[in-house]
Amino acid sequence: MACRSTNILSRASRIRQKLQSALETSSLEIEDVSYQHAGHAAVKGDANETHFNIKVISPKFDGQNLLKRHRMVYDLLADELKTGLHAISIVAKTPQEFDSMKKNDSCSWLHVVR
Repeated sequence: MACRSTNILSRASRIRQKLQSALETSSLEIEDVSYQHAGHAAVKGDANETHFNIKVISPKFDGQNLLKRHRMVYDLLADELKTGLHAISIVAKTPQEFDSMKKNDSCSWLHVVR
């Protein structure tokens, strides 16, 4: 019998892979804030990796309104939402929007740029 190697990725790693691949991100920040929700009714037992803040810059958002951008992210994470991901907070910008924010010094997450 052949030996199978099992590569179990964390939810954060799976989220990163899905978003980077589909959205061709120029920058992506994923912050696990599940610890802030420990003990909440929706967080059962020892569940972890249930709540995330996602900040993403992608050219795929060009021409898309805020709702469509959020739907794009939610659609990409549909499997995660069915298997324990409870909530995500999304900031979704185009590279041009992000550059404009940098020029105007109006971005509180400038450290995101890789």
